[in-house]
Amino acid sequence: MGLLERCQELFKTSNLYEVLGINKEATEAEIRRSYYKVSLKVHPDRAPDDPLATEKFQVLGKLYAVLSDKEQRDIYDEQGVVDEESDVLKQDRCWEDYWRLLFPKITTQDILEFEKKYKGSDEERQDVIKLYLKHEGDMDAITVSVLCFTQEDEPRLCSIIQAAIDSGEVTAFPAFTRESEKKKRARRKRADREQQEAEEMQKKMGLDDQDDSLAKMLKQRQQSREQNFNSFLSDLEAKYSKKTAKPQKGKKAKK
Repeated sequence: MGLLERCQELFKTSNLYEVLGINKEATEAEIRRSYYKVSLKVHPDRAPDDPLATEKFQVLGKLYAVLSDKEQRDIYDEQGVVDEESDVLKQDRCWEDYWRLLFPKITTQDILEFEKKYKGSDEERQDVIKLYLKHEGDMDAITVSVLCFTQEDEPRLCSIIQAAIDSGEVTAFPAFTRESEKKKRARRKRADREQQEAEEMQKKMGLDDQDDSLAKMLKQRQQSREQNFNSFLSDLEAKYSKKTAKPQKGKKAKK
């Protein structure tokens, strides 16, 4: 079974771009980041309950190998087919090693530096506005989705959103402008409870070193906010990843 057929079987679409959730005009960087985010969801170590995780992971590796190779991508874009005989797909490759080569593990220092530069940046502002629009003003959803968020950041994020509303940049969704005090209090209580649980876990494990403490806090965040944590790591790991050599060029495409 060819790559396109496997994509249809495992991801319900044979369109390589749709599998990654991007469009045909995506840049190399966008393809790379989307590949990471999707593959993270089916990585064998992160999806133990999915019996098809390994197969999906391998197929995604092949998909990325095609779209990251200019010649193979051109063939696919022009003809809608994949060259199954190309070296890109025929070579015996461990796709997990390939994935780790593309996305080496980030360090604690990488996380701290990213957070320092991200908070208060234009990138953060753009992300907050996108999340505001996506969730139609629901601050519960926004606060669990925005990167590097702590409860202390909420007033600042609300100010960003309110300024965008006042300038006419975005619509004033009632979920934001009319949010009840009861809902705000409930969100603060959840945040306080999560913080307390993380601190108790940290004490129980006897973690005093900064690196270990941060790692534990991130682990706790992963357990309670898996999707946001994965997105956070994917942005970081894609940013700090190393570029690999281009695969050898393939032959003519076959349907």
